[in-house]
Amino acid sequence: MKNQLLVMLILLFAVFSCKNKSTEIHEHEHNDVKIYLTEYSDHLEVFAEADPFIVGEQSTILAHFTRLSDFKPITESSVTVSLIVGSKGIKQTQDKKRSAGIYNFVLKPESAGVGKMIFEIKNSQENYKVVINNVEVFADEHSAMHAAEESSKNGVNQINFTKEQSWKIEFATANPELKPFGEIIKTTAQFLPSQNDEQIISSKTSGFVMFTEEMAEGMHVSAGQPIATIAGNELAENNISVRLQEANNNFELHKTNYERGQKLATENIISEKELLQLKTDYENAKSIYENLKQNFNKQGQTIKSNQSGFVSNLMVSNGQFVESGQALFSISSNKSLLLRAEVSQKYWVTLKSIETATFKGAGNTKLFTLEECNGKLLSFGKSTGFDNNYMLPVTFRIENNEGFVPGAFVDIFIKTKSDDKKLIVPSSSLIEEQGNFFVFVQITPELFEKRQVKTGSTDGVYTEIIDGLKLSERIVSKGAVIVKLAAVSNSLDPHAGHVH
Repeated sequence: MKNQLLVMLILLFAVFSCKNKSTEIHEHEHNDVKIYLTEYSDHLEVFAEADPFIVGEQSTILAHFTRLSDFKPITESSVTVSLIVGSKGIKQTQDKKRSAGIYNFVLKPESAGVGKMIFEIKNSQENYKVVINNVEVFADEHSAMHAAEESSKNGVNQINFTKEQSWKIEFATANPELKPFGEIIKTTAQFLPSQNDEQIISSKTSGFVMFTEEMAEGMHVSAGQPIATIAGNELAENNISVRLQEANNNFELHKTNYERGQKLATENIISEKELLQLKTDYENAKSIYENLKQNFNKQGQTIKSNQSGFVSNLMVSNGQFVESGQALFSISSNKSLLLRAEVSQKYWVTLKSIETATFKGAGNTKLFTLEECNGKLLSFGKSTGFDNNYMLPVTFRIENNEGFVPGAFVDIFIKTKSDDKKLIVPSSSLIEEQGNFFVFVQITPELFEKRQVKTGSTDGVYTEIIDGLKLSERIVSKGAVIVKLAAVSNSLDPHAGHVH
């Protein structure tokens, strides 16, 4: 009997302890419950983590302010928060941030109901106002806690990534866009010198090429810079030195005859017709001599670059004999280039609606758009089959502000016009795993859901989403790889997290 009574007392004590422990855990969980408020203006993202709002109770608000221009925290600012329900409102101003981009507030609501929270951010350069609607203030703690618990339930595949972490990396979020997105032709293209930017230098006489310095393709030259000399002193025929001396002698002779004729004409010894003939002979001899003198000297022809640029093609060797008119080398300014691609014949109808293109070099992750390079479509092939080449050429012209190298190959995405609107996202938002593609959908600015999507065509900058994403959902558009790493490791920053 005593043993049974002892067992019953032990059981009653255990039940009582469990109830107290359960109550403590429940109260602890209530104390940890938070609500999350997010709003965007044209310039700012406001993310606030707060205690549920209860009439007569103090609620702590931890507000994060991020510039949308670069997704970095705001600088020194004065921030005022107002909580308005009906005709009643309370507000608080903080001139000192808790840490970069983070401000701490404590509000004590005075009336229950659904209202709005207003953040006013002021500094020496900017004034912003962000309004968060549908903020509820509860009459009692029980209703507030359970409503907050329901709204903050986490699902599967969700990843925590704090604002402090995102501020340290190249990060951004964005909404998908619904825009016209035409067919994409992916192929390979090659940079070629533009004909307007390349000039071929030719010899104006026969002789031997003597470079003024060591020459090589790719060498930079300046406009007017002497590059080589065509020497013909040792030639029996068409010797430029002999021709220059003959022209000089002829010029001096006719100059003397004309000057003497001018004196004789004043004394009426020769007629005006004879004087005019002497003048004509003199001017012709002068023109011939000055032309030869300008382009030649006693050693031969001096070859100069007529524009600044680089030697794109060296066609002769030092000491080589060349004929008059023979091409010596080409000088390219490299200011503009042709981008030539070849596409399959199956696209011949589509080529008529080419709109733009994007391209990137081998091993280069940066994509360049035609618009960035002030480029335009020059032509597309309307015939094929010549020289055993059955591809259709497509040629663009671009300004070479990025230092592209003529002859280099790039991957190119040729985009055609379309009136059909498609859901597109930045290609940088996509993560590939074993042939499947995923995006990180924002639940809050610190909580993201990994979701599989079905992709369509891509121009390298944007990718079509066929299924798995809605227009209203916000996704990680930059820094998705880091968010993925954060999902499997905390090694990004062992000290990352809130500074609560």
